[in-house]
Amino acid sequence: MGHKEFLAEAARLATESVEKGWGGPFGSVITHDGDIIARGQNRVLLTADPTAHGEVEAIRKAVQLLNPEAPTVSEEHQNEYTLKLIPRPEGSPDVVPERARMLQGCSIYTSGAPCPMCMSAIYWSRMDAVYYSCDWDATENIGFSDAFQYEDFQKPPSERSITVEQMHPELGGRAYEAWEHKKDRHPY
Repeated sequence: MGHKEFLAEAARLATESVEKGWGGPFGSVITHDGDIIARGQNRVLLTADPTAHGEVEAIRKAVQLLNPEAPTVSEEHQNEYTLKLIPRPEGSPDVVPERARMLQGCSIYTSGAPCPMCMSAIYWSRMDAVYYSCDWDATENIGFSDAFQYEDFQKPPSERSITVEQMHPELGGRAYEAWEHKKDRHPY
């Protein structure tokens, strides 16, 4: 299978989501070594979960497939597949020498350009590539626009459209300190 077939499957999933009333026209597949390992489709209307986008659903399924011990990975299995520690790539600005592999080596194909939440999830999952069919303009033309989020993210927190305010840093600091001093922490 190639790019066109993977995008066709993402589009098929997106169309099914619309036809069944599950959510918007967004579907995704994740590939590894030329095979589809996970599929996801928008299920926001089905679940009432605003994070149930096709890309996020596919990421969750890929992680479950690659980590048979999930959703409760014991310390014994913590350094397997997606959590396996690998060295940071040459030239990476990362502050730690190694991190969990996550979905490195995989690519995601989507029916539409990923929204900011999905793009963040893709970055965090460390996939190698994102391929999409419809661009941001086409997506905006059918009533889905993320432009305001990209614009809002560029503003200082005090000027954003929702309240973003730091409070009581000493409380969160306790958890940060616990992480910092954990001898066997597993960077992800």
